[in-house]
Parts: sequence; C-alpha cells; structure tokens
Amino acid sequence: MRILFLGEIVGKAGIYCVKSGLDELKDEFACDFVIANVDGATNGFGIGKNHSIYLHKLGVDALTAGEQVYYKKDIVPHIDKAPYMVRAANFPPRNPGRGYRIFDASGTKVGVLSLLGLSGFPRVHLSNPYTFLPELVERLKSETPIVILDYHATTTAEKRIMSEHADGMVTAAIGTGQRVPTADECVSAKGTATITDCGRTGSVTGVSGLDPKVEIDKFLTAVPQRSKDAWGELEIQGVVLEIDDDSGRATGIEQFRRPVDQPESEPTG
Repeated sequence: MRILFLGEIVGKAGIYCVKSGLDELKDEFACDFVIANVDGATNGFGIGKNHSIYLHKLGVDALTAGEQVYYKKDIVPHIDKAPYMVRAANFPPRNPGRGYRIFDASGTKVGVLSLLGLSGFPRVHLSNPYTFLPELVERLKSETPIVILDYHATTTAEKRIMSEHADGMVTAAIGTGQRVPTADECVSAKGTATITDCGRTGSVTGVSGLDPKVEIDKFLTAVPQRSKDAWGELEIQGVVLEIDDDSGRATGIEQFRRPVDQPESEPTG
C-alpha cells in the first residue's frame, strides 16, 4: 500500500493548498491513505474545530498535531468526537483526545501514533516519548503490523535520535515541527522509513509559513504581535511511503514538493 504524509499545514494558505492539490497528488501516487500534521493549520498556531472537519472532508484521513493542539478553545470539546484526530500520546492520559488510533485504509488497518519531543516547548512538559514508544507500538501491533509515527520536535538531533530508537519498531518515523523539509529520507535495513522533517504545506517564502515582516518585528522589538499568513510561492510538501501490507515493513519513501497555483485573491474563510 501507499501512504501520503503531508508536511505541516500552515494557515489559510496551507488549507488552500490541500483544497487545490490533494486530489491530484492522490491520483499521481495512487495513495490508499493520507496523513497530515495540522499543528499550525489555524492562523499558524493550533487547529480549530471547523478547520479539522474541513481538512478531513478534503481527504485527509488522519490529522496529527503537536504542542499547539489545544491552542484553539473549540478543539478541546471537539477532539474526543473526532475519530480522525491524533494528539501526542505523551500528553497526560486524561487529556482530551487520543495519542494513537487504528484506521481502515481500503480494508487494511493502519496504526497512527503521535509523540512530542522533549526540548523547545516552554508551555508543555510531557512524559518521556522514548520510554513510551515500545509499549504504544506493542498495543498497535496487536491489531496491525503497520504503524506510522509522527514525531513532532524542534531539533533535528532529537528527531534523528527517535528515528534510530524507533528503527525496526515502526513502519515509518516521520519528523515534523520545524516546517522545513530535510533531504535525508531513507529506508533502514530493518524496514523503517524515516525523514528528519517532511516540511510544510503552505507558503515557502515566509517564516515557517508566516508573514516575515511580523516575525522579524517580534525579534527586533520583543513585543508580541499577531502573526499573519504568508502567501508567496505555495507548495505541498511531504513524503510517500511504500509499505508491504503483510509484514508492515516500509519498502520505499519518496520526498515530494509540488507547487500550487496562487489564488486570484486571498481566501477569507
């Protein structure tokens, strides 16, 4: 089977890219299942209820998130009712939402697991993802050999450590969080596909998909400002995973960057 993993969707521009380009990508790669990180889908920070529903309707089967998952108030009561959403499993166990789920992909079960890194997240202090991983994988593998890990972290070093730690345990360990694609995709001898960061979906000319002027002003003045979406040079970035259904081993990983035509005017919805 083939699984499409989209780089983090950032802002209205990112959602517009999914609306404009996802169907074509699914046809191009003949994908059976689509996963996307949505930690910055709503104004670049978190995801709102309506955007989560909309992205799922557009064809994203599983929505993963990171440290900003609860930033929008309306997602907190909604996430338990959204079987397509996966928040980080190392949040406290009684938090709203679930850290892993089993999905049906054209008759094949796919396990999707999300974990949050340890460094660079001043607002959250979560349990150690490295000690959690073996137990969580064991639970998922009792139902399916296919386990896709979204490891959301701020440093390349930490994501590479997780890739090595997860080698042979999971089908794929896909890094997210930096919103910049790396060029180190590979499949290990144990059948685990990895990439340090699969990039972002949205504007590639801004700062992490956001208007550079506002982000520069924050550094110059140290005065908080509301970030704005960037709209220059739109792209969908990510990877396609090729997987052996029976063993759950990855047999291939291909990175992609696909430009998206600019809208005539910036969408307001």
